[in-house]
Amino acid sequence: MYATRSNKVEICGVNTSKLKTLTAEEKHTLLLRAKEGDAAAREELISGNLRLVLSIIQRFTGRGENPDDLFQVGCIGLIKAVDNFDTTLDVKFSTYAVPMIIGEIRRYLRDNNTIRVSRSVRDLAYRALQAREQLSRTLDREPSVEEIAKSLEDTPEHVAAALEAIVEPVSLYEPVYSDGGDSIYVMDQISDVDNTDEAWLEDIALREAMEQLSPREKNIINLRFFKGRTQMEIASEIGISQAQVSRIEKGALERIRKQM
Repeated sequence: MYATRSNKVEICGVNTSKLKTLTAEEKHTLLLRAKEGDAAAREELISGNLRLVLSIIQRFTGRGENPDDLFQVGCIGLIKAVDNFDTTLDVKFSTYAVPMIIGEIRRYLRDNNTIRVSRSVRDLAYRALQAREQLSRTLDREPSVEEIAKSLEDTPEHVAAALEAIVEPVSLYEPVYSDGGDSIYVMDQISDVDNTDEAWLEDIALREAMEQLSPREKNIINLRFFKGRTQMEIASEIGISQAQVSRIEKGALERIRKQM
């Protein structure tokens, strides 16, 4: 479970405020060592990418799943990414790891996607089904919900809701096509112009790039682009010249572009 204390978040017993962030160079060195069988390097690489897992599981909150479970499943995806990453390719590790982690979480959600219906609702639904069958024989036609509700001495709203509750849902993770390789699921056919994987991956990449900036650079970029301050306002606020703000801003943006 999540437990917050000031700026600290604990999940699975991990204090996220103390998680290490690795530079691109450190990741590359650790990946090479891990490929050579260095277990300590592999562990350090996994620990150094736990923030990436935390960033990803935030996308899957609000589904009633235990955050600890999602974090652990995400870590499995991270471990698979570490063990299977090809260091000879010109690809950033996070670019490879993110889809692996997402895929592991999606498989977990697909395999555990059950909707729980209370016993009282199920009982009402089953009684409604029996009443519908009896009324069908008596009336020689399909009875209305109102007629079923009347025979059960309940409201049409309750009966309709109960009958809908026991209908087998179509999961967003239900495969609609498979050619023996990767399957296409229902959710893949649903468009979302506001929350695309591309936009989300860019957001993660931006946050990772921001982590490589110095505290002063982070502060200036935050004030400039997230809080809408002018360079002159920033200069006055942090006590340096506008020319210095401009120079730091340009340098920080260049570093972010290179990281992304």
